[in-house]
Amino acid sequence: MKDMNERPTLLLLSPEAKKHIRRSVLHILGEMGMQVLHKEAIELLKDAGCTVDENHMVRIPEALVEKSIRSAPRNISIYDREGRPAMELGGDRSYYGTGSDLLYTLDPGGLGRHRSVLEDVRRAALVCDALPNIDFIMSCAHPSDVPPRKAYLMSFQAMAETGTKPIVCTAEGRHDLAEIRGIAAILRGGDEELRRHPYFIHYAEPTSPRKHPVDSVDKLLFCAETGIPVVYSPAPMAGATAPITIAGHVAQGLAECLCGLVIHQRKAEGAPFIMGMGPAVMDMVTTQSSYNAPEYYLAYLTVVEMSHDYDLPSWGYAGTSDAQVPDGQATFEAGLCTFLSAMSGANLNHDVGYLDFGRTGSLEMVIILDEFIAQIKRLRQGVSINEETLAIQVMQEVGVNSHFLSHLHTMKHFSTAQWRPKLTNRLGYDRWQKAGSSTLLERAGKRLKEILETHQAFPPSPQKAAAIRNRKEVCP
Repeated sequence: MKDMNERPTLLLLSPEAKKHIRRSVLHILGEMGMQVLHKEAIELLKDAGCTVDENHMVRIPEALVEKSIRSAPRNISIYDREGRPAMELGGDRSYYGTGSDLLYTLDPGGLGRHRSVLEDVRRAALVCDALPNIDFIMSCAHPSDVPPRKAYLMSFQAMAETGTKPIVCTAEGRHDLAEIRGIAAILRGGDEELRRHPYFIHYAEPTSPRKHPVDSVDKLLFCAETGIPVVYSPAPMAGATAPITIAGHVAQGLAECLCGLVIHQRKAEGAPFIMGMGPAVMDMVTTQSSYNAPEYYLAYLTVVEMSHDYDLPSWGYAGTSDAQVPDGQATFEAGLCTFLSAMSGANLNHDVGYLDFGRTGSLEMVIILDEFIAQIKRLRQGVSINEETLAIQVMQEVGVNSHFLSHLHTMKHFSTAQWRPKLTNRLGYDRWQKAGSSTLLERAGKRLKEILETHQAFPPSPQKAAAIRNRKEVCP
């Protein structure tokens, strides 16, 4: 028989629904317009056939939107600091990493938190470097102990000096993004080598509703001209900066994202672009922006499915919770978010370890989720169906009066047929009690301590480290 591999997938939209969303996005871009405040971007759009009024409202023709979608790459190859292949963004392949710029970091083993500092960035990078299911690194923390205008640059340097995995970074503007690129070029052996084998991805976003500020667009254009893969993901909040209904929320966010794509592709056709949207939901009772409301999940899944319809790499989310500490709510919400991302085929899934509505990070949660991700990856592999796995002959040999435990078929497959946990508990009550009755959080804390004490960072070569430290910083 022909080998088959049946993989689980999660689909939300009918073909007709996707057509309705696409038409609405084109209407927003072509009839309502976007406010673009960057002079060069306005000129690029005018030259491409867009109309611009006195309020800088740009209306983008349907043909130009579709042309820009076609010109952007369907797959983006990302490499680690040493030039090794790390991620292939596109299709339904999913990768996972931490998030950025958290104001607070949870204290290990406790319920308290502290204002994030640069050492929190280094510690998070070290933990990410050690965990097998974390594919990329973001800062996890916004350091309060460095000059504000240098925070992004110093965070990037700390991550690059600590771990070898690809980095997704934020930046204040073109000035520090250019310096970040300079550091990356040293690490990757020059500008052209960095362009051919990109090591970092930049995250930028416009301002909802339908506004594209100077700094956001300036970074977008810089990425286009230098070949830096860029995420341009609006974060419209349902009920506040976007319609409260899921369909309207998504249509506005997609239009904001695709406006960025048009600008980006007019600057450099074929430059690498990652689409996405942060579909925040404002709770109408508390006015708090929720990362884990069911409406957030529905909007997010719709955006991911639309990215597949556009056939563009997607920006995703994983491992987030609105809970303040790593409790039952946190593990439920973070696990559900990660599961949905994997089954929908979101590509670049960030925010692993986010708590408290995106304000606080927890390294214990990152460690817990590393194991959740491993289990979810196993689910995503699906079911292999062939003569060997159907095991008809084996069943005949065992019959009804024996067992499979000692059969050669079991010996052959037991190490690959079952996923084995390293952190979660399968001991049973008596054995668990004899082993110390530890909770999941306690075991994660123990693993965190081991990593921080034993995992060795792999710094750049002394020559590259010296070249980075000798650079003239462009940040004042």
